Amino acid sequence: MKTRITRRHFLQSAAVATAGIATAGCNTLPSSTAARRVSPNEKLNIGVIGTQGRARGNIAGVKGENIVALCDVDSDNLLKSGPEFPRAKHYTDFRKMLERKDLDAVVISTPDHTHAVCIVAALQSGRHVYCEKPLTHTVSEARIVTDLAKRTGLKTQMGNQIHSHPSGNYRRVVELIQSGAIGKVTEAHVWSGAKYGEMDLTPNPGPPPANINYDLWQGPLPFTPYRPEYLPFKWRNFWAFGGGTLADFWCHYSDLPFWALNLKYPATVEAEGAEPHPVFTTLDMKLNYLFPARGKDPEVRFTWYQGKYRPAHLLSPDQLKKFGSGVLFVGDKGMLISGYTNHLLLPEEKFKDFKAPEPFIKDSIGHHAEWIDAIKNNRWSGTDFSYAGPLTEAGLLGNVAHRAGRKLFWDPVNLKAIGCPEADEFIQHHYREGWKI
Repeated sequence: MKTRITRRHFLQSAAVATAGIATAGCNTLPSSTAARRVSPNEKLNIGVIGTQGRARGNIAGVKGENIVALCDVDSDNLLKSGPEFPRAKHYTDFRKMLERKDLDAVVISTPDHTHAVCIVAALQSGRHVYCEKPLTHTVSEARIVTDLAKRTGLKTQMGNQIHSHPSGNYRRVVELIQSGAIGKVTEAHVWSGAKYGEMDLTPNPGPPPANINYDLWQGPLPFTPYRPEYLPFKWRNFWAFGGGTLADFWCHYSDLPFWALNLKYPATVEAEGAEPHPVFTTLDMKLNYLFPARGKDPEVRFTWYQGKYRPAHLLSPDQLKKFGSGVLFVGDKGMLISGYTNHLLLPEEKFKDFKAPEPFIKDSIGHHAEWIDAIKNNRWSGTDFSYAGPLTEAGLLGNVAHRAGRKLFWDPVNLKAIGCPEADEFIQHHYREGWKI
């Protein structure tokens, strides 16, 4: 059954939030403290927010340290995780977990809409932070989180794991681009085969299961009646909680041109494709970005494709089939196409005798290992929030342009779409009473 619901109805409060949550926002968290200095030979005490799904991979990445706290709004999830970490204390509310005095670092693997409140609370309490991608749900949250991480000096990492893939593919591509293998790059094309969007909804969904604290799952958002489609995974199909294909895969694939071309904030963003639905994220969409020149490097026209859209004018059907999702760089001496673990210089006949430069980007010790090493040895991790924040912000601006229905002329200093006040609704976060960052 296809149930049509309006945005107003979707966001309408069904009831006053649970008293404990409505009166206990992030302003009740412990005041900011300096992080404990940990020697390279010590183990970190880590608290985990979110324990199943993608969280399993993140927990596996840090389980060589001391997992001392597990937090999840689903009590069944905590029961599943408990046997592996029998000494870890269990929490439903991440804010209660952060009241502990022994935590050094926090790993966040919650849905997008609760990333920012968890990150800000952890940073303010003096904990190093690892958070899944995208860094936040809204542009305003991305900027707040980026700035706060810089002010605290704490070690951070966003979970776009392909940046540090053992194959080293992204590193080799960055070396090729930056050494001029295809000349000056003026275009980048990125496409994803994932599909999120309008879906069937269960009629008369009833109350949430007893094992789920649904009010805490919603976190800072205006109260919305429970639907089984929202959790544990399909929340990505709804604007309220996620950002569809773009939010899910931008930080994985667009990471490569951002890294190789030293991109940051776009000058303009324009969307084309299906009309935005007020509730469901969009399946078919194309985004046209313009990134300004950087020093001697020219401006870059950057195109994102999802759903039915692909750069078919540049690639053959066989190439598009081979790279179901990928990145294409267009330079004045050739092209380079890349997936997660493989790449190809085009046209192939021109580059058949090409010799790649000697590697000059050090191989990763592992995505989670980089973060742990940064904490223990005061080093830099590959996608800390100074990099991940602008990367996330640029991606989220695509959804803003799409939903506002206007070309955006972006003012990154003031976080404004120039001459487009209707975009503010989608740029800024909107929290219910008792929550703030």
